[in-house]
Amino acid sequence: MAKKVVATLKIGSGKDFTKCIKMVKSEKTGAYLFKEEIVHNSHIKDFFEKKS
Repeated sequence: MAKKVVATLKIGSGKDFTKCIKMVKSEKTGAYLFKEEIVHNSHIKDFFEKKS
């Protein structure tokens, strides 16, 4: 599935977006979770600074 998303982002207006993956620690269990989101290039820094 990830290959399809990345391939779609390489053409047309998709070049303005990036798939970001962030590791977040769960408060409930203490385990680490991965949060994935497709973000516009101008908002990448905001995505990684956001606490969630």
